[in-house]
Amino acid sequence: MKRMFVTVAAVLLGIGAVYAQQDVVNQRQTSMKENGKNIGGVLGAMAKGEKPYDQAAVDAAVAKLAENAKTMGTLFPENTKGLKADGKYSASPKIWENRADFDSHIASYTKAVNEVAAAGIKNLDALKAAVPALGKQCSGCHETYRLKEG
Repeated sequence: MKRMFVTVAAVLLGIGAVYAQQDVVNQRQTSMKENGKNIGGVLGAMAKGEKPYDQAAVDAAVAKLAENAKTMGTLFPENTKGLKADGKYSASPKIWENRADFDSHIASYTKAVNEVAAAGIKNLDALKAAVPALGKQCSGCHETYRLKEG
């Protein structure tokens, strides 16, 4: 009886660990999608003139980017290597093979977001100056550390 209890407990613990790992992967994908939406769909679209300048939307987008930047480094633990969320992109194994470089990309991105947040975007000219810096940080990491499915 004791042996059966230990076996069941071990299986349940293992299942819980898998769900926790998958939850981190899903959080990672959600965070990245939010970043893409806010940089490309909100800030970038306004900077290009595709959408009218909207201070409230700018402030909300920058706040969300700053919030996500705080946790980005925690969303790539070793135990999630190889796990995928639903979607067309996944994290490259290169993240874990060259962790120091990956972490430096995250630090650069976080610094850029924090600088934009601290300076504040108060008009279209400031937005046009900020968007390329943010986009460069995203694409610099995605070039090496993101895989497109299909």
